[in-house]
Amino acid sequence: MNSLCVNLLNPPFSHIYIEKGVVDHPNTVKILSRFPKSTQVIIKHYKDIFNRSRQNYPVQKQSQNLIIAEKRPPFVYRGSPLCQNFGNDNFYYANTVINCVYNCEYCYLQGMYPSANIVVFVNLDDIFGDVRKLLKSDPVYLCISYDTDLLALEGFLGFSEKWFEFARFYPHLTVELRTKSANLNSLEKLTPQENVILAWTLSCEYVWEKYEHGTPSPMQRLNCIEKALAKGFQIRLCFDPVIYIKDWEDEYGRLIEKVFRELPAGKIKDVSIGGFRIPCDYLKDMRKNNPNSAIINYPFNAVNDVYSYPPDLSDRMNSYMLGLIRKYMPEEKIFTWK
Repeated sequence: MNSLCVNLLNPPFSHIYIEKGVVDHPNTVKILSRFPKSTQVIIKHYKDIFNRSRQNYPVQKQSQNLIIAEKRPPFVYRGSPLCQNFGNDNFYYANTVINCVYNCEYCYLQGMYPSANIVVFVNLDDIFGDVRKLLKSDPVYLCISYDTDLLALEGFLGFSEKWFEFARFYPHLTVELRTKSANLNSLEKLTPQENVILAWTLSCEYVWEKYEHGTPSPMQRLNCIEKALAKGFQIRLCFDPVIYIKDWEDEYGRLIEKVFRELPAGKIKDVSIGGFRIPCDYLKDMRKNNPNSAIINYPFNAVNDVYSYPPDLSDRMNSYMLGLIRKYMPEEKIFTWK
């Protein structure tokens, strides 16, 4: 029966919805050229499709469509207090793409948006313009891959390359691109820069197998990171979120040992540690979408409209991870979210 259901679904990007205002945009033309067999539908505004009522998020996730749109102001947002700023006061993020091709059960996107379809905003120059304005007064730390995985989409988007090119002209801009991908082909097209950080999220084997559907394995990610380090990229390792599972100490102990056996610690820029945390409203919708998920139905502790592990457990997990990583990295290069 499960295979029958899968066969009834359209392949990913079988339909591409395009706002009429960006039909002729060069980025639109490039994207459409990669999907010549997709059905194209012209729309007035992306929210007419993306924000429809009574959408089935889990089913859409199995057969995602693509929506090509124009980003309207604001183009850049203040960073969330639930995200680490790595000591940067002027912390911002920009979402050039909404939603991800991967399907991690703990991902906040499932509770943030009503649709699993992917939205691509093609007017990158407008976003770049806002960043330029911010840089006139202060240095800027900008995360560009929180609401998607840009590197995983690089094969048909090319947005990572455009961000690398943009950052090259602005030394007071630091860009972080977070990913779980193992997209070696895309790395070959990128030129390492001091002010662009490739930040890989790393998970233990159990969490990957059970909860990170469609993502490359931890070993595949490590192989990609190793190649990126050899090419001279700035690399951040993100053990975030650390997930509470059975035998979590052993699972994460093996992960840390494997990571620093495979990678030269001296070449790594820094490391991030953080436990699971999410706005209460997001988790409520995530549980509706996936009522049988053990990982998101844990009895979390709510403080200031944010769910996270109880303080004693959270402190124990952070301390344990910090102790493991201290064996390989100096403490000033380890950032912990609490």
